[in-house]
Amino acid sequence: MREAGVRPVIEAESLAVVGLIEVISHIPRIYKQFRKLVRAAESERPSLAILTDSPDFHLRLARRLKRLGIPVVYLVAPQAWAWRKGRVRTMRRTIGRLLCIFPFEEEFFRRHGIHAEYIGHPLARSIRPTLSKEEFFAKHRIRLDRPLISLLPGSRASEALRHLQPLADAAIRIHAEAPSNFILATPAGGLHGLSAAGTTIFRERIARAPIQVVEGETWDVLAHSDLALAASGTVATEAALLGTPTVTFYKVTGISWFLGKFLVRVPFYSMVNLVAGRAVIPELMQNEVSGESIAGTALQLLNNPASREEMRRGLAEIAATLASALDPMERSADVIERFLAFPLEASAERCVTPRGAG
Repeated sequence: MREAGVRPVIEAESLAVVGLIEVISHIPRIYKQFRKLVRAAESERPSLAILTDSPDFHLRLARRLKRLGIPVVYLVAPQAWAWRKGRVRTMRRTIGRLLCIFPFEEEFFRRHGIHAEYIGHPLARSIRPTLSKEEFFAKHRIRLDRPLISLLPGSRASEALRHLQPLADAAIRIHAEAPSNFILATPAGGLHGLSAAGTTIFRERIARAPIQVVEGETWDVLAHSDLALAASGTVATEAALLGTPTVTFYKVTGISWFLGKFLVRVPFYSMVNLVAGRAVIPELMQNEVSGESIAGTALQLLNNPASREEMRRGLAEIAATLASALDPMERSADVIERFLAFPLEASAERCVTPRGAG
């Protein structure tokens, strides 16, 4: 975005905190960033605001922008269909256009009076490896006679540190029964927000297992893996789009998990399974996240080619569902340009809220 001419006011990385309880200690810093952004909006009065992800931050911002008379387009719908449905009321009052990247979201939000449009998933058209399997294996000196298992603990430092211990333990257990290549895939430049202490813990945990760290090549790692062990989130969707059999997992603090059980109402935690409407990939959540459980689930798949092939067929169906005839970002740009040209008309077109909704 900077290369395209965007001038950042605050850094998005500063908002990357996951968990109901974990966020509390970060609130003063996040609120300081919020006020800084609001002051910029007040002084510069943009013609339009495009808010992306980070719903706890951005829905509050949308209310302030509404008071300033700045129209809002929201890209990547908040998961209000899963939890905290009360956010729908705020969205209906403040968002002019909601752009959805999962097909079931459009119907849900339209039913609640929000002008939502499904644009397709951006990754479905762009995700692909840059190297062939032979080139990738040669580059990283990977043995061809062993399966490749990718480890993806999550891109946020806090979630990665929670998942590294069970992943390292799982790798040791798997390797003892089925010698394999293990690659820990991290973003270019490593895990953002990892402190010096966190870096030490990271290195100590990885050193215990036969794991190679590869930075900035996640799509190649996933594309050429026989199996991915991936934190639930975008990376699990990436694995699905690349057709890689996957075991997904996620762990938060105990109190966040306890509170979340009363707030979240979905049949699955992984977006891969939600899109499919069935359990295509195994999900290991909270107390199930251990080296033993991850290794056991992984070995079941490694030792059963028929199960992996069945999973690949399910993943291909998901990839087809998320694909779109038009480029999602081009379609987004078209929607945004129309909305910018006719914001009042767009508001008049807003869906009528059914009786009892939202």
